[in-house]
Amino acid sequence: METILIAIFVIGYLAITLEHNLKIDKLIPALAMMAVLWAMMAFGIDGFTTWFDSGKHALMEGFSALGHEDKMHVLEETLLHHLGKTSEILVFLLGAMTIVEIIDYFDGFATIKSFVKTRSKRKILWIFAFLAFILSAIIDNLTATIVLISILQKIVKVRNDRLWYAGLIIVAANAGGAWSPIGDVTTTMLWIGNKVTTGKLIGYLLLPSLVCMLVPTFIASFLPAFKGNIDVEEAEPAKSKFGATMLYLGLGAIVFVPIFKTITHLPPYVGMMLSLAVVATFAEIYSNSKISISSVDPESDAESHHSPVHSALTKIELPSILFFLGILMAVAALESLGLLFNFAEGLKQGIGLLGTELPGTEISDLVVIILGIGSAVIDNVPLVAASLGMFSEPTDNPLWHFIAYSAGTGGSMLIIGSAAGVVAMGMEKIDFFWYLKKIAWLAFLGFISGAICFVAMRYFF
Repeated sequence: METILIAIFVIGYLAITLEHNLKIDKLIPALAMMAVLWAMMAFGIDGFTTWFDSGKHALMEGFSALGHEDKMHVLEETLLHHLGKTSEILVFLLGAMTIVEIIDYFDGFATIKSFVKTRSKRKILWIFAFLAFILSAIIDNLTATIVLISILQKIVKVRNDRLWYAGLIIVAANAGGAWSPIGDVTTTMLWIGNKVTTGKLIGYLLLPSLVCMLVPTFIASFLPAFKGNIDVEEAEPAKSKFGATMLYLGLGAIVFVPIFKTITHLPPYVGMMLSLAVVATFAEIYSNSKISISSVDPESDAESHHSPVHSALTKIELPSILFFLGILMAVAALESLGLLFNFAEGLKQGIGLLGTELPGTEISDLVVIILGIGSAVIDNVPLVAASLGMFSEPTDNPLWHFIAYSAGTGGSMLIIGSAAGVVAMGMEKIDFFWYLKKIAWLAFLGFISGAICFVAMRYFF
């Protein structure tokens, strides 16, 4: 039965990886895989001799001696446990996405466009690289990429120039998302899973992530594509006088979430709901002032009284939420049978000779780097989800921080290797092979440079 379950997971995983070739949204195989795996486990529950207790992170003693009803009860309790942990991540993401859409409702991101006043291609590159690095740490790398490419399309009119900028934005956004607990889905998973803390995460990864962004940006600034000047259009005035206010309020509310968790020790989604409530309150107050804003047609009375919160909720990426639900619960199924635990034990015994060991663990630096390179081909969400079930190292062990860095930045090496890359690919119709030829080597140099920086910091500081 275990072999059949692994085969189902592999087939579903391939369908997710090949979504562009199959023309099927990845949420479909993810949800189907989740449902089929848990259904097969329910049908074959009497044939399983081992069960993994996620709460204690150890194999459950005496499982094989339980009767059918008791085993079904354990399965239901395990399913509920994983659904609860997964829901914490999904509710957190829903809150963050809604706040971002409320900011956009008031045309708040137009404020960022006003920062670009130079005509130098090289200076514009550095401006967007730092904006991507900073914004992705606050509003996540996917949203930061969407915002900055949308602004880029209004500033840089030559498409070939925009492709180069978009490629470096992907690299910078993924680097910025790696060092923040709210900057990337995988980092958020590690944070909510109590594998990393905010202070240690920033302390370990801020400098390596910065190096990961600076190295490719510095090299690219000397390439012919970034020489000379471009014609920059004058920034259009914001369509709402509250745009800048909502931008700073929204970003501040998201940044407040880790502070709230530190003070109250409550799960992050609780703080995100509080932040959403505050932002939504001001949004409703400002929308009632009858000021024309970007999402409102001033000629329509029905539209002019539309709730900004309701409008934001209709625009959030629900397909992404459902994909995360499917893939995380599918990985949880394999974890519950002890398959990931057994794989981790074999990995720890057989892989130690491949590289220098991390302090306190037998997993080598080389293995974690390979994990990062693999995230360029395989979606990093299930990779990190699997690592949560495979390893039992304590909170803030260097292993978790190195995984956060590698999984977060490694995807930049292929345009399909990260959510930021995929959305940029769609917005600018970037060719896979163009990115592979022009940007991949820059992303690889940045990734390796940051990894070397991480290892050096750990051993010498």
